[in-house]
Amino acid sequence: MNLPKIPLGSWIEALEKWLDQNFEPLFDFITLIIRGIVDGLETVLRYPPSLIIIIVFTALAWLIGRWGLAAFTAIGLLLIENLGYWDQTMQTLALVLTAAIISILIGVPLGILCARSNRMQRIITPLLDFMQTMPAFVYLLPSITFFSLGVVPGVISSIIFAIPPTIRLTNLGIRQVPAELVEAADAFGSTPSQKLFKLQLPIAMPTIMAGINQTIMLSLSMVVIASMVGAQGVGATVYRAVTQVKTGIGFEAGIAIVILAIILDRFTQRAMRNGKAAEGR
Repeated sequence: MNLPKIPLGSWIEALEKWLDQNFEPLFDFITLIIRGIVDGLETVLRYPPSLIIIIVFTALAWLIGRWGLAAFTAIGLLLIENLGYWDQTMQTLALVLTAAIISILIGVPLGILCARSNRMQRIITPLLDFMQTMPAFVYLLPSITFFSLGVVPGVISSIIFAIPPTIRLTNLGIRQVPAELVEAADAFGSTPSQKLFKLQLPIAMPTIMAGINQTIMLSLSMVVIASMVGAQGVGATVYRAVTQVKTGIGFEAGIAIVILAIILDRFTQRAMRNGKAAEGR
């Protein structure tokens, strides 16, 4: 039996065209905000001498994780500087931080809504499944249509790909708060906001931080894909090395991404452990 094909692709393209025609001012505003954040972070990270930035990151690593993390941070960043990928790495870090910040600002409130409403959780969960399983390259197509080429579609695609863990684990963390504590807070007359900010979020913070950690790692995993639509940074170097079959350059740029990934991962993990230790005291 030959059934007529559902014109799903045509419907999607029609929707894309309608959105582009009717929401262009909104897309321009989003572009302005994202580009402003990325440019601001790039200025902060690239304007001072690299040695200053390395000292700052090393000091932060020492405060969070003491000498082991501080030594790795210093050696890793010095290696990136030595290999000649400092500016590209700072561009990549600006992109990743922008995507992570926006993902957190959107994802944590959505996770709280899911935790407080089973209906909202049932609505958002299939969307998260779709966002995590759809090939990341597909996100680039509408992003280019709405935001043109450059860093903005790369950030948008990274947000779509990376935001689900923050939403899921914020929801999970709040739902795992012991019911006895919630009932005690209700018994003492706590308002919903007091119960959320003074009880549920502090207890759920380690789980929320685990979601934020995953979001940052997923954002970093998108840097090479984002380079395909004009985003600069180490990902663009990797992409050019692949297209030109330059193994040495690709390996060097890949090492820079690995070092940055390890530093960001250890920073968030140490911050999460320090939060648990403070909670235990």
